[in-house]
Amino acid sequence: MIRENGCYTVFDFETTGLSPARGGRVIEIGAVRIVNGAIDDEFHSLINPGVPVPWAAQRIHGISTQMLDREPGPEEVFPQFIRYIGDSILVAHNAPFDLRFFHSELQNLGLKLNNNHLCTLKMSRKLFPGLRNYKLGTLAYHLTGPLAEDVRCHRALDDARLTAAIWLKILERNQERRSKSAFVLASGL
Repeated sequence: MIRENGCYTVFDFETTGLSPARGGRVIEIGAVRIVNGAIDDEFHSLINPGVPVPWAAQRIHGISTQMLDREPGPEEVFPQFIRYIGDSILVAHNAPFDLRFFHSELQNLGLKLNNNHLCTLKMSRKLFPGLRNYKLGTLAYHLTGPLAEDVRCHRALDDARLTAAIWLKILERNQERRSKSAFVLASGL
């Protein structure tokens, strides 16, 4: 499913909790579109789900209930996001987490998601063995160097940008492996 010349939407959600089954809701979407191996566009929105943001979640991402008061609701943002992603392949770091929330929010709106998806966390464990952990910041640092001072970890757009940088490195690694395989086959080694 990895295609260097494909269209990918790398995305991240910030939420009110750890599980939509326990009432957690999406409060921020960040996404980066990658077309033919290059960043093409970005999408960002805060979302007012109509429920308060618990203090434990605020401590992680810094998004308060008050910050969401004048933001659009899920019924406005998710249809826009669905149009934005189109039929692209979705990419996320720890994709099962984000996809659980995505499916839940869409189900609330009577919408479905049929896009294929890939997980940079899962792939990175195979492609870059031996790291002390595979948290987003650690992996981005390992693959791209120190994070810029203005990067706000646990904010959706910045995390999507970091994940996009990781995804581009995965595409590069995939291309290197293909080139080596083609070289071995062509040289008869």
